[in-house]
Amino acid sequence: MQLVIESLSKRYPNGTQALSDLSLSITPGMFGLLGPNGAGKSTFMRTLATLQEADSGSARFGNLDVLRDKDGMRRILGYLPQEFGLYAKERAEDLLLHFATLKGITRPKERRDSVNALLEQTNLWEHRRKPLGSFSGGMKQRFGIAQALLGNPQVIIVDEPTAGLDPEERVRFHNLLASIGEHVIVILSTHIVSDVSDLCSQMAIVNKGRVLLTGEPAALVETLHGRVWRRFIEHNEADAFRSRYRVISMRLSGGKTSVRILSDSDPGDGFVAATADLEDLYFSSIDSK
Repeated sequence: MQLVIESLSKRYPNGTQALSDLSLSITPGMFGLLGPNGAGKSTFMRTLATLQEADSGSARFGNLDVLRDKDGMRRILGYLPQEFGLYAKERAEDLLLHFATLKGITRPKERRDSVNALLEQTNLWEHRRKPLGSFSGGMKQRFGIAQALLGNPQVIIVDEPTAGLDPEERVRFHNLLASIGEHVIVILSTHIVSDVSDLCSQMAIVNKGRVLLTGEPAALVETLHGRVWRRFIEHNEADAFRSRYRVISMRLSGGKTSVRILSDSDPGDGFVAATADLEDLYFSSIDSK
């Protein structure tokens, strides 16, 4: 079943146009929503999660009108926002049991079985009786996913879930998200390119409230085949190269600055062909708009 968003727009009272005629079709699996901070990703997520109103547009999941039937959407939704508060003194299993009750799982055995299964799935079983205030950042994120999975949701939204996690926790969280996304729609909103390249079979790049590109990551990257070039330059040459070439990115590497540019033909000047990747696609898309 598809989640179909058409012409979604939102302008805040201060004049900021957070969403501008945004349209997407999302099928089951991991869908990456990639864009810089302030691109409109969180506004889009909160709108789908029925936490705020759109000015115009529509969103449907099968026969469900997401924007009008908020209770219906909430029944099938799991949501992990970018920032969420926890009761520091509460034990993990106790708070999950409370959330399960709020989700409508009223039978005690079903509620307990569901919570136990989620604690196992998120590798929190051995920590189930610890207060949430003692959890690491990664453990809190896994707890957040556990509460989002209560009630077997059909659409799961996770907003910037790996920001601030150490490498080990990021890998663990990636594996968890990948296992979840096999049978339901999981929308992963992030500005971390590797999260999308590692996890998502479909993606969209958004900026300034608009969709710039959408499709399968490898196919989108293939559009840059033969057009990405790289070379090392001195740091004091950076401004000159930005004025002469369409620079995708610059970064310090081995004491020198590595520059990658976009050119339809060999630019010469010491550049060599480079293999395009999703980061090249992302930066070139953002910079072109």
